[in-house]
Amino acid sequence: MRTLGGSGVEVSALGFGAAAIGNLYTEVDEEQARAAVAAAWEQGIRYFDTAPHYGLGLSERRLGAALRGLPRSAYTISTKVGRLLEPAHPGGSDLAHGFAVPATHRRVWDFSADGVRRGLEASLERLGLDRVDVVYLHDPDDHAEQAFREGYPALEELRAQGVVGAIGAGMNQSEMLTRFVRDTDVDVVLCAGRYTLLDQRARTELLPAAAERGVSVVIGGAFNSGLLADPRPGATYNYASAPPELVDRARRMKAVADRHGLTLRGAALRFCADHPAVASVLVGTRSADEVRDCAEQFATPAPAAFWQELRDTGLLPPEEPPRGATP
Repeated sequence: MRTLGGSGVEVSALGFGAAAIGNLYTEVDEEQARAAVAAAWEQGIRYFDTAPHYGLGLSERRLGAALRGLPRSAYTISTKVGRLLEPAHPGGSDLAHGFAVPATHRRVWDFSADGVRRGLEASLERLGLDRVDVVYLHDPDDHAEQAFREGYPALEELRAQGVVGAIGAGMNQSEMLTRFVRDTDVDVVLCAGRYTLLDQRARTELLPAAAERGVSVVIGGAFNSGLLADPRPGATYNYASAPPELVDRARRMKAVADRHGLTLRGAALRFCADHPAVASVLVGTRSADEVRDCAEQFATPAPAAFWQELRDTGLLPPEEPPRGATP
């Protein structure tokens, strides 16, 4: 277990990202969702991340139900604020936003202090909990002024009151997360898809700033939404069809992994986890088998010779520091 900043909140090195059990792209039934969370628990995963955005609240409801009955002090749960869910006239699906659920609600951006409090209260109700451990401002890309002026101070107040243990921001970019690290007193930032085998933008500023300030980083999107899990034509990269040149690069990485007796999935997870600023890596799994596979791959050491070959062949930047083999 690793502590988030100076908060005292601990997370497991491998975390459960619950977007998939909110029907990300395809439907997952109730039993499959429960089995995935149960498998995560059996594998020693004790950090679970969700958000109202995931399946219009379905992820929160399912995660809360699956964790019910387990010792509350034994796991850490995070959710997010910034999107309020308002009832809408039913009709159609939510697939336009990536989730295979009925469009019973609409998302309303709100990073105001009141919006933060209302969003957290609604999340607690869906989760069936009286508290969460971590709250992130979720995707404030186009709402920076309100997020920094109103949303962040509201989170700071909730932390001071003991309502939450740790606060931060979660985004698919590293630039604004770096600003959060440098200009606020966040405990943690969640960076999705920007520190992977294929995209190391977070390495330049975010990770060094976090290490300097004592802020923890949680990495999401280690597979870049699919390509690094299964590098083939038609695979998904950052929520869209992967360009042919990236498919080729990922397949070349897989060939190197094969030569070293590794899987590309395992290498992708280890790459994220091995940076000293990273506290946890989230994996989005939709079945018990996927959870077990990710846990097994995560625990498999990657030898220094593997990372060296990636650098020697230009598949990783030459300045990438050597990596050890300890999981």
